[in-house]
Amino acid sequence: MSSHGMSKTVMVAVLAAVAVGGLLPSAAQARGTGDVVRQGVERLVSEDRYPAALASTTDRDGRVRDYAAGVGDLRTRAKAPLDGQVRAGSNTKTFTAAVVLQLVGEGKVELDAPVERHLPGLLRGDGIDGRVITVRQLLQHTSGLPNYTESMLDAVLGEQRHTYYQPRTLIDVALAHKARFAPGTGVEYSNTNYVVAGLLVEKITGRPLAEQITRRVIERAGLRHTYFPGVGEEGIRGAHPRGYHAPGPGKPLDDITELDPSWGWAAGQLISTPGDLSRFYGALLGGKVLRPAELAEMRRTVAAPAGAGYQPGTRFGLGLFSVPLSCGGLLWGHGGDTPGYSTKTAATDDGRAAAVAVTANMAPTPEASEHAQALVDTALCRK
Repeated sequence: MSSHGMSKTVMVAVLAAVAVGGLLPSAAQARGTGDVVRQGVERLVSEDRYPAALASTTDRDGRVRDYAAGVGDLRTRAKAPLDGQVRAGSNTKTFTAAVVLQLVGEGKVELDAPVERHLPGLLRGDGIDGRVITVRQLLQHTSGLPNYTESMLDAVLGEQRHTYYQPRTLIDVALAHKARFAPGTGVEYSNTNYVVAGLLVEKITGRPLAEQITRRVIERAGLRHTYFPGVGEEGIRGAHPRGYHAPGPGKPLDDITELDPSWGWAAGQLISTPGDLSRFYGALLGGKVLRPAELAEMRRTVAAPAGAGYQPGTRFGLGLFSVPLSCGGLLWGHGGDTPGYSTKTAATDDGRAAAVAVTANMAPTPEASEHAQALVDTALCRK
């Protein structure tokens, strides 16, 4: 889902990077002047061997540039669409966190209250007790809840690709394992935290999570190409590049665009575009989604776990990561890795924003994922 999306994505942890030969798309297109971002997008295709790479950037003056390189379909060789829709993976977590924090601002949720207050009896297991896990710990990955995707990812990529999962089923998968640590004593990225947060939203509002994300976040941020897929909806509605996955090192890329995304739900089900993701993080930091007090809570951070593959200096907020920029200051964002797609997203306090999407969730070359992340830094730091 993400890393930052399964951000250090669980996918990267579970599956080995793949080397794919003979699949080098060459077409490149961009709107705007040639620059370092355009060059970076083209290198993600020509050198890092992604079928397609898309990007959208916003500079301090509000000027937006969209880029696309490679092919959107390896079968037809059609060009990748500018600002095409992709599965946004764990960027969904930031949307879910924003809804929870709006409910905090409305006095309906307390960040440091136990999950048990609203979801009695839901979290019980080996070292797991909802009476001592707080809402803040869910959103900041300090709950100790085991990550359900570690137990089901291979099935989702294979025989259960078209299976619909109820959120409670995902929780049950997690609860079959013991706690990773006592609540508040460690930090570990877990998609389970956000499935619980989604159930919390539904319990408090009495409405579907998809509706709440749409009304409270997507519409408020002015996103025109972002949506939460409906039950059983396996395709992507708008113009989009196909998403690909390799089942093992050296294996051909398989088209995995159509699948049931319910296994990601509140942790990773959204579909969006690089332009909308860039716009969303800019709107979030710009105070258009949350009031100042709740945005300040979202930006209260703890250090990311050492040795887990995060960029140096990465810190976890509530549905948000901060990472030092090479040119000084911080980027704030999330990112997402989900079958077929990987996205890197970020914005800064002065109005800069960038999003990069590639059309394979497992990097075709060893450094490809790092190059995609570095391109976000390049976009934010260019003069």
